[in-house]
Amino acid sequence: MIGKKNIVFGFFFLLLTAALGPFMIVNFSADLAASEADKQQKVGALQQARDSGYEVDLEKLNAEQIAKANTDALLALSARLNSRVPIDEIKTGPHAHGNLEAILNILVGVLLGFLAIPVVFKQLISWSFILGTLGHSGLLFLAVAVQLPWAGDLLGSWFGYIGPSLILIGLLLAAIGAAMGFNGGLVKDKKQQQP
Repeated sequence: MIGKKNIVFGFFFLLLTAALGPFMIVNFSADLAASEADKQQKVGALQQARDSGYEVDLEKLNAEQIAKANTDALLALSARLNSRVPIDEIKTGPHAHGNLEAILNILVGVLLGFLAIPVVFKQLISWSFILGTLGHSGLLFLAVAVQLPWAGDLLGSWFGYIGPSLILIGLLLAAIGAAMGFNGGLVKDKKQQQP
């Protein structure tokens, strides 16, 4: 069955991208918790000062003290927001796209088993999904989660369009293949004749 490689690849790739969840928790949750605690302390102190009429320990704060407290609170808030950036980049990049493209590979692998179309056409559909996934979310994984600079450079160049384009081409070819030869049951593929 030609789609078997897509199914196997899809499950392994899904395992890889699903594992990014625990990876994010282990690697980034400590920084996020520390910045959250710092933000809470500094913003809380500023709010308490405001609520008490800008008096601390029965002494009125001067403009410079208020400005410093405000600056500390803003910087703590900014640090808290910045500590979420790596997590959000992984969630919206390789984690989400990788899960989607892994599922697409599994689904197209199953679909290929029901298509009565030429073997070469099936192989073209199959490989466009596998190579498209590696060229898109595979590179995203290497660039964002593993932080390999060359993968980010490839994504930022013309090469970065190849993976998504192959996925779109694969979707188009799968639609054409389904229109041409969707069969109600599994189709046994004929082996290519060797010359």
